[in-house]
Amino acid sequence: MSRSLPRVPVGSPAGGPPRRLLLAGALAAVSAAVAGCSSDSAASTSGGSKQLRIGYFAFPSGDLIVKNKKLLEKALPDHRITWIKFDSGATVNQAFIGKSLDIAALGSSPFARGVSGASPIPYKVAWVLDVAGENEALVARKATGVFDVAGLKGRTIATPFASTSHYSLLAALTKAGLKTSDVKLVDLQPQAILAAWQRGDIDAAYVWLPTLDELRKTGTQLTSSKEIGADGKPTLDLAVVSDELIARDPRAIDAWRKAQAQALRLLKSDPDGSVKAVAAELGITAADARAQLAQGVFLTPEQVASADWLGTDGSPGKLLSYVTDTGRFLSGQKQIDAAPSEGAVRKAFYLKGLPDVLK
Repeated sequence: MSRSLPRVPVGSPAGGPPRRLLLAGALAAVSAAVAGCSSDSAASTSGGSKQLRIGYFAFPSGDLIVKNKKLLEKALPDHRITWIKFDSGATVNQAFIGKSLDIAALGSSPFARGVSGASPIPYKVAWVLDVAGENEALVARKATGVFDVAGLKGRTIATPFASTSHYSLLAALTKAGLKTSDVKLVDLQPQAILAAWQRGDIDAAYVWLPTLDELRKTGTQLTSSKEIGADGKPTLDLAVVSDELIARDPRAIDAWRKAQAQALRLLKSDPDGSVKAVAAELGITAADARAQLAQGVFLTPEQVASADWLGTDGSPGKLLSYVTDTGRFLSGQKQIDAAPSEGAVRKAFYLKGLPDVLK
């Protein structure tokens, strides 16, 4: 299900044209993913139950455990819950603009993009799914003979634009003393990256699991999001909720948070069961699922709602600074027109009920 936004020509700002010009094409790109889901904000279906449309990634996290074990369906039996798979944060953002989602996984970089500009996307961050570690990385094909980031000068590098991997790639290039003009950046979704890699069309790629593991088989890892995060530019997989859902059905958000908290606890207390759930969702072996989960950084529910990360009602945590700094970096790289202010980012936090709702 590889659907990307229109390509950004090499040499032009990777942020592309204004959001309103991308909307029509991007919504067409995600229309198949949200088929059968209402694009309006109606609270009920014809059967009288409330609807909840959740966007997720085929990426090892607590989100897949919630889905596989039907934790949310059990908590909200009066809701019709639809899970919709996405390949990147860029298409998640456009789906929110089109009012096709209520809740979704979203990387910290596309979230920073979404809350920038005069017309920010009407959603708020409400949870931290995981912190990027070795599960996102920059890999060069062994045939290139490249063994460090600086060696990528003049090379072709693929990454999904407007993603956490894209942000981390830019940070890695900057640290290595390279400008974006020193390389050729190509906008490809994970499945397309693997195909281009196998054809020899690209020299390197920054991407996440499970595609990343396939590239490692014939590639050399140059850096990872764990290393880049340690240098002060962490990336995270967040979860956002629409403003409309906050106004319409806050009880559903409370139940969803409790389900996510339960999944994080299961990752610690029942690793074998968690591996089985993730393997089933991704269609991979238990051994592969265990290895992929080991590469991520999963917080406890208490850590999520702590001052070090999301924070509590009335007191946002360090995530506020992380997102604000991400926006500044993207602006400096000409990825967005202007960085969102800390005040604008703060308005895009939904902390009501934390941490009590997790008990």
